[in-house]
Amino acid sequence: MQSGPYWPLLGGVETLARLLAEEFAALGHTTAVITDTPASSEDKSGVMVIRQASLRRRLAALRDADVVLMFGLGLRFLPLPILQRRPTVICHHGMYEGWRPAAVLKRCVNRLTRNIAPSQAVARALNAPATVIPNWYDDALFSRRQGVVRARDLAFVGRLVSDKGLELLIEAMALLAGEGQRPTLTVIGSGPEEEHCRRAATAGGVERQVEWSGSVQGEALAVALNRHRALVVPSLWSEPFGIVALEGMACGCAVVGSGGGGLPEAIGPGGRTFANGDARALAEALRATLADSPAAPGAVEEHLRRHSRRVVAQRYLEVLKDAAGQA
Repeated sequence: MQSGPYWPLLGGVETLARLLAEEFAALGHTTAVITDTPASSEDKSGVMVIRQASLRRRLAALRDADVVLMFGLGLRFLPLPILQRRPTVICHHGMYEGWRPAAVLKRCVNRLTRNIAPSQAVARALNAPATVIPNWYDDALFSRRQGVVRARDLAFVGRLVSDKGLELLIEAMALLAGEGQRPTLTVIGSGPEEEHCRRAATAGGVERQVEWSGSVQGEALAVALNRHRALVVPSLWSEPFGIVALEGMACGCAVVGSGGGGLPEAIGPGGRTFANGDARALAEALRATLADSPAAPGAVEEHLRRHSRRVVAQRYLEVLKDAAGQA
């Protein structure tokens, strides 16, 4: 496997790569990860991680591989397995839109490799054949917790940057407040837009409804989600997928998310979507969600099962074995 960003960095691709490598190892497959990310503490996953290695070390690892799985299309790394004639599968996590030279080159290079897309939305954008295998979430961590009181209304989880849409969510809350409805909101995350969003909450008259929790991870995040009725994912851009939606549903939250990209596929039967960037549509979705009974648990549980680590890992292995000629 190759992933430029990797554990102990925290993020979508980093987490996906780590969980999948660990699942491959648990299923009895020898797995090595090549990454540019340095270690900050001892690796304890049981997976061989080759960090910031020389070209010679990378080539040696590739010569030993039956098949190479890349997380993201890294143009600097891709020539190595191709020159080594190693079967290569790329798990794509972006749309490669626009006419920047790198985006155009990536759309062309896709035709030289086997491709996996986490959603139909990404598959349509690749300009090459792709197998759609949805992303997975950490089903060992995110689940309903007995005894945790679901006393708050809305949660937002993510980095506080403009394209994640927190300001849009605050605008929608101000619209609801103007109609006499004042749900609570917990903001879980940090980032450069925090002060701007705090000012927006004050200007919209909803500052008393908002609790700012900062960054929360692991067990503390799972418990926090269990305290909320709904998770809001108001991204302004078209998310390729949206793992946080799965994490929220697994913890018992209904999900309200923007309708572009692959996020609706992640939400499935577990919530509602609204048009990207439309504060009034978001307010309507929030009003309906807070008035609703919870979704039918059977449908949500089946949706989550299809996104569990073991199920998704086995689907990846089918593609990898086929690419390696072992099917």
